[in-house]
Amino acid sequence: MTGTPVLEPCVPLPIAERTLIDVTEKAKDWAIMHGAAMRSKTNFSSDALNFAPFILMPSSFPRKEFEKAKNLQTIINQLMHNVAHDEEFLTTTLAETVKVDEFTANLFNVYKKVLANGFGQAYSLGLLRSDYLAHMFEDNSVKQVEINTIASSFGGISTHMMPLQSFVMSELGHADKIKNMPENTALSGLCGGMIKAWEVYAQPKAVILFVIEDVSYNICDQRFHEFYIREQRPDIKVLRRTLTEVHKEGKLGPNKELLLGEYEVAVIYFRAGYEPLHYHSQDEWDARYMMECSRAIKCPSIHYHLAGTKKVQQALAQPEMLERFISDPEKIKAVGQIFTGLYSLDDSEAGNASYEMALKEPERFVLKPQREGGGNNVYGADIPDALRKMSRVERAAWILMDLIQPPISKGYMIRPGGKSPPEVVDLVSELGIFGVILGDVDNVICNYQAGHMLRTKLSTANEGGVAAGLGALDSPYLLD
Repeated sequence: MTGTPVLEPCVPLPIAERTLIDVTEKAKDWAIMHGAAMRSKTNFSSDALNFAPFILMPSSFPRKEFEKAKNLQTIINQLMHNVAHDEEFLTTTLAETVKVDEFTANLFNVYKKVLANGFGQAYSLGLLRSDYLAHMFEDNSVKQVEINTIASSFGGISTHMMPLQSFVMSELGHADKIKNMPENTALSGLCGGMIKAWEVYAQPKAVILFVIEDVSYNICDQRFHEFYIREQRPDIKVLRRTLTEVHKEGKLGPNKELLLGEYEVAVIYFRAGYEPLHYHSQDEWDARYMMECSRAIKCPSIHYHLAGTKKVQQALAQPEMLERFISDPEKIKAVGQIFTGLYSLDDSEAGNASYEMALKEPERFVLKPQREGGGNNVYGADIPDALRKMSRVERAAWILMDLIQPPISKGYMIRPGGKSPPEVVDLVSELGIFGVILGDVDNVICNYQAGHMLRTKLSTANEGGVAAGLGALDSPYLLD
């Protein structure tokens, strides 16, 4: 990445070795003691935690762009809400994708069946996260990488990154710089959305259901939400169940209420259900369908889930498309500026042109499937081979996106089992802004921006999912 601009670090680097070793040990213990932790994938035990990988000091990020992304979030919330409620748009946009992508087709079938039988609940809760990279060729302006509408994670642990790194800054004698680290309200903001949805359901004995994976590695992030809800509202109980358990224990009552044993469910928060491996058999799909038919308020409902697919993101970036969903020209312009080039690969004139363009200059692009969870994208030189292996029909399950070129920051990445002392490495950071929206097709009850997260990876790594094991948690140090 020669010639890539380097953002000024928050403190002069490198740090003297003795000081670095001491502060790293303290920071690791701080992380574990405050729950900035995960279960080990290599040595799993439900009785043990490792600290989550983190960056020792906050990574530099342009203040103007951070504020821009924050201020845009309520517009993006409303955009996704409008998209989710546009049956014709979802059907047309996903028409080719569902022919070749079995998982998206299964989700779409659930959607069509629920539409045919009537939604049990008009309200949907969106806990969204819009992810951005600063783009060095446009004065480091933020460009949207993706929008997450299901299981938008790390709101819990991210809230602890700013205090952790503030502690490190104080230890290093730079407490005066903490003022450039923004407060993070992600946990209270996201939980506030679930509590509001529970209140709208208006059944004081009803519970909130977290739908979870068979094994939860990212346990602290999930538990922070659960414990915060109980702390704020001692009258609200949270249950955790897998899709398989919901199938075994769940049923619909006479008024479409979702019943799990003795409990009526007011709100369903999906932390699983976003990838094929979460559905072991038809049972799990039946459980998803039952929940979607129920009176419980879903986060996300099936139409919100479909609105978060890459194909929808690509369609929204087409000229004039935003006008279908946003009426204010200023808002259309603001959202349009964060989109980078997104191209269809369908078997059409435009799709075939994108295909040829990707073969000719693969280093300019990323190839993305309709998947959440990280680790699925194809980059640069690997794109031509991947594309040539696909039939024209299969290509419709993927989109092509301009590669965003972020500036580099320098810092120390601290990982379980990592080197001591750690080395200064080149890093790039991806900013996630959380948003909460609750409403039905005609009426939005609440819509607000709800904190942020920063995921940082080695500049040489293509993907930076922390849960996927490639990135580290961080928080922004804002530069003017």
